[in-house]
Amino acid sequence: MSKHRPTFGTPSRRAVLQQSAAGFGWLALAALGAQQARAEQGKYRSPLAPKEPDYAARAKRVIFMFMAGGPSHLESFDWKPELARVGKGGHHQLLGPVVGFKPAGKSGLMISEVFPHLAEHADRLCILNGMKTNNAAHQQASVALHTGNEQFVRPSLGAWVTYGLGTVAEDLPGFITLNPINDNGGAQNYGSAFLPAMFQGTRMSGGQGAVPNLANRRLSDAEQRRQIEFIQQANRRMLNELPGQPELEGLIESYELAYKMQTSVPATLDLSGETDATRELYGVDDSETSSFGTQCLMARRLAEKGVRFIQLTSPGWDHHNNLREHFTRGATSIDKPIAGLITDLHQRGMLDETLLVWGGEFGRSSHDDKGDSNGRGHANRGYSMWFAGGGVRGGQRYGATDELGQNAVDGVMDTHDLHATTLHLLGLDHEGLTFRYAGRDFRLTDTKGKVHKGVMS
Repeated sequence: MSKHRPTFGTPSRRAVLQQSAAGFGWLALAALGAQQARAEQGKYRSPLAPKEPDYAARAKRVIFMFMAGGPSHLESFDWKPELARVGKGGHHQLLGPVVGFKPAGKSGLMISEVFPHLAEHADRLCILNGMKTNNAAHQQASVALHTGNEQFVRPSLGAWVTYGLGTVAEDLPGFITLNPINDNGGAQNYGSAFLPAMFQGTRMSGGQGAVPNLANRRLSDAEQRRQIEFIQQANRRMLNELPGQPELEGLIESYELAYKMQTSVPATLDLSGETDATRELYGVDDSETSSFGTQCLMARRLAEKGVRFIQLTSPGWDHHNNLREHFTRGATSIDKPIAGLITDLHQRGMLDETLLVWGGEFGRSSHDDKGDSNGRGHANRGYSMWFAGGGVRGGQRYGATDELGQNAVDGVMDTHDLHATTLHLLGLDHEGLTFRYAGRDFRLTDTKGKVHKGVMS
């Protein structure tokens, strides 16, 4: 039987909220999409207050690293000696791996030589070699990876996680996405759809200006405090006239969070206080690794503050030609930063309670996509992702593709299975985590989804 989480009022009341929010601007609306959890006050309890999981959780939070474009599993984590033997290139002919592989760690996992830093953590990785998805188009596959449905607008994975568990962040949103791409789903990939807006992801960029319009150049802190109090008094008066409206209570809270974010966001994302050793660990000051290294370091800081779901994005993995050059460049940009994140989380005692998820919307084909261009086309029937931390058994290769890496044939994990397993690691029953909308109970995994307990420690 479905176990509903507390809902957030009815859609018919949203016009009242929009009118009330109009005077406060973008920051309050962003905060409305991710208000802070707070203690119970009277009869009202914030929907973002921390919730008990359905059963003992192995992980408390997720850091999802999205490689936009579809990274080649055949040049990263799925070594195919048969393909290396027969692949010679040419029009519609098989293309062997363009980079070498080496066994890594005590487990001897075969990992591409372009990931030397990540290979040092081989015994912490659970490589999912049996991944598959329904569609080989970027847009549909990306949306499916993030929301579980390629055809309709649905809440994102991060929104469902935050809806199910709330957040322990005191002055930050519960779901933050860093440097998301605007295409192939865009905001839909971190949206809340029919879930209340407070569960959607808050978009942030790296460095200064992480959140637009964060600073108020017209009013001092004291003046802003008076402005908020004036708006809050009006909202409380409306609440007295419309009792029993949790939306309005949520709006009042969102203003408080917006005010606090003006201090908390710059402080949390200011990396100047990090040691030289930490900056070196992530490659923050190296031009080749700076962009993703900054995201990874920011992710660790957000995780420390209690943010429940953090998403990072690395674009540019759509390699139809010049595969060796382009893939090597992309791998270099993320290898040291991700390895640094794993090391740092481990050293701080946070890795066991943080689930790391790595992957793209699909993989790449086993044949040369454009004749002599040495590139690969899209492949959705078999590719690789990986888990680490968060109750996952590392040092294992879970699932497999056929000898040429074209089709998943063992330990097959589709998008619904990936989401079901992720929720399970967080202590959530993917069949019970539902929301009633348009007359039916919706869930992230729709009517499917299998928990793959073989990945767990």
